[in-house]
Amino acid sequence: MEHYLPSVPGNVHWGLWDGTLKPVLTIKSGDRVVIETLSAEPEDMPDASLGFSIIPGHKEVHQHTFRGPGPHFLTGPIFVEGAEPGHVLEVRLLDVKYRADWGWNLQVPFLGTLPEDFPELRRIHIPLDLARNVARMPWGQELALDPFFGNFGVAPPPSWGRLSSKEPRSFGGNMDNKELGVGSTTYFPVLVPGALFSAGDGHALQGDGEVCLTAIEAALTGTFEFHLRKDLKLRNPRAERPDVWITMGFDEDLDDAVKHALRDMIALIGEQSGLGAQDAYTLCSLCANLRVTQMVDGNKGIHCMLAKSALPVRR
Repeated sequence: MEHYLPSVPGNVHWGLWDGTLKPVLTIKSGDRVVIETLSAEPEDMPDASLGFSIIPGHKEVHQHTFRGPGPHFLTGPIFVEGAEPGHVLEVRLLDVKYRADWGWNLQVPFLGTLPEDFPELRRIHIPLDLARNVARMPWGQELALDPFFGNFGVAPPPSWGRLSSKEPRSFGGNMDNKELGVGSTTYFPVLVPGALFSAGDGHALQGDGEVCLTAIEAALTGTFEFHLRKDLKLRNPRAERPDVWITMGFDEDLDDAVKHALRDMIALIGEQSGLGAQDAYTLCSLCANLRVTQMVDGNKGIHCMLAKSALPVRR
């Protein structure tokens, strides 16, 4: 069955993940949901003189939604029938569409990867040529768009309290992983009954690192398909595309984020091929690629990528 979840007041939570939020939609395993998302807090909206289109209902969400500690608008939560802690929610991203003809990029004093070099506030609004799938940058360059959702996942346990939408954690959240675009499948450990999935933080284009603080932030509509997996056990999110496996680590210390992602890849190799941990460690050294996901969200991110073709055949 396919459902539609619009980004209207009551369907959007602002700046927070919270395991006590009430679901706005209930679905079954195997269902698809078309999810509208928003991007831009009131101060990030373009001036009317720029001539950009404004999504109907965007300002109403600003006016009628509680503002949490983080900056992201997240549509949801979605309750998946039968999902219980200890299960895994498989989330397939089938399609992405743009909702507006603009995106935005932000630099903020004391934030970003080089705060000592760039102490001034800068906010730019970037035209998106949707017919040609390019962004037109202020210095005249055109860049091909490559959209994905930066912030999506399941709810944390209620005992964790209300959390900012900024930091990625074991439930997913603000992972900002550009590899998780259309055609990717992401797996989340279920931590509360119903999983309580939400999505937002659309990105039109981002490099690994997201170094200045943001990507080209943009409002997107995504088509997601959900499958409840009782045959899997996970402690952290992992993902795959048709040709590659992806594990992820999040920590304030980049070295520790590397360790989390690498340990999970070693475990994944064992699960998929039966290879022992020491051999899998060697295989990672030869064939896996560690990449910096983002440097700017409190908990830094690393993703480890291994081509499926590099996995040995299970004996």
